[in-house]
Amino acid sequence: MFWNEHAPPHFHALYGEHEALIDIKKLEVLRGSLPRRALNLALDWAELHQQALLEDWALCEQLQQPKPIKPLA
Repeated sequence: MFWNEHAPPHFHALYGEHEALIDIKKLEVLRGSLPRRALNLALDWAELHQQALLEDWALCEQLQQPKPIKPLA
């Protein structure tokens, strides 16, 4: 997530040379791509932490530091 990002609320998922922008509310890829396994892990993580991601999005819109979110265990 970056400050002053454009809507809709999303995060950037990176895997090697791949990058995808993932919609937080719909849990779908807006742009880019990831290998299937990496995408499934990113979507699983986002579903588990959807509320925290939305809270971090709101912080970023206010130019505040987002809070850390735990990775998948």
